[in-house]
Amino acid sequence: METVGVETEFAPAERASLELLGQQLADLGAHEFLYTILDAMPVAVMVLNSYRQILYANAPMLHIAGVENLQEILGARPGEVLYCIHAFERAGGCGTTRFCRQCGAVRAIQSSLLGNQAVEECSIARRRNDAIEALDLRVWSTPMTLNDEPLIILAVMDIAHERRRQALERIFFHDVLNTVGAVQSAAELLLTDERHCTPDLLNLVYASAQQLVQEIRSQRDLLAAENGALEVSWQRVETLALSRQALELYQHHPAAQECLLRLAPEAESVEFISDPTLVGRVLGNMLKNALEASPPGEEVTLTCGGDADTVFFTVHNASFMPEAVQLQVFQRSFSTKGRGRGLGTYSMRLLSERYLNGEVTFESSPERGTTFTACYPRFPKGMEIPT
Repeated sequence: METVGVETEFAPAERASLELLGQQLADLGAHEFLYTILDAMPVAVMVLNSYRQILYANAPMLHIAGVENLQEILGARPGEVLYCIHAFERAGGCGTTRFCRQCGAVRAIQSSLLGNQAVEECSIARRRNDAIEALDLRVWSTPMTLNDEPLIILAVMDIAHERRRQALERIFFHDVLNTVGAVQSAAELLLTDERHCTPDLLNLVYASAQQLVQEIRSQRDLLAAENGALEVSWQRVETLALSRQALELYQHHPAAQECLLRLAPEAESVEFISDPTLVGRVLGNMLKNALEASPPGEEVTLTCGGDADTVFFTVHNASFMPEAVQLQVFQRSFSTKGRGRGLGTYSMRLLSERYLNGEVTFESSPERGTTFTACYPRFPKGMEIPT
């Protein structure tokens, strides 16, 4: 066997020897009717050996993998041919990192190696052509035996449209509807009694309407970002002004009503070149995520600053994210708040890495709580500095 002794944090790292792999391919090739059945299926299907290596993949699977013939992926593991960002972090490859513990595909395969059929959902972040992409998949894993060798048939279906529909339903039927309800209630007060027409109420109406517009625009921009159609408007901006704008917008967010949202006294004003709208989207999602994770009475703090080359924004709250949450926090469809959520942290990374030449990271511990940090270059390489 190959990779004997290689460490793993989840599934076994060992792979079949070239001799065994060749024998398995020959045994499978003697049953051409199986190829005919698999090729007739409209969904992506793979046949794996007990080492989770690919022995066969039909045309839809080759299309997802971005290859033209089977020879290019024989012996590889599913996450490796899908360019999962974690598949090459360890010498053992797909299935051997701590992130793989939360992978539905690896769990389904492991279950079938014990003789069980399994159905799981799987979110994969993959890097292709220097860009982060997200895959939302449903996998069906079925055990079989060929010449006393255990094999697995793994069927894969893209459910991105289903997840997107669920997210939009949740956003527009819950979040947006709640904001519209607040605007409606305030408008009714203004109509019934002119004495209610106070500066505070007018500010509430304006802030709620602004929040509504921002939510809709945010979803529009996220769709454009995923399709590679988002346009970036590079401008001279500064950290403190963007931070104050984000705080002003989210002061009236429902999640902020029972929390203290503040700007740290050490926040610094540093000029840099970026798209203020997209950076504002990232900051808004950082604040919203922290507010929703905080119990009543907790404090959420935003700070900013920079040096000669980089600017940063950090958002801190006292809550701790368990390891299982940390391992999935940037997945498109993962959320601790239920199905149909999870786009906020995903969009932070998508906008920052693909469009703003930056990155978003986080730290979380029971002692220090959770801090998200967004970093951007002060002057992106090759960018003509606006006057």
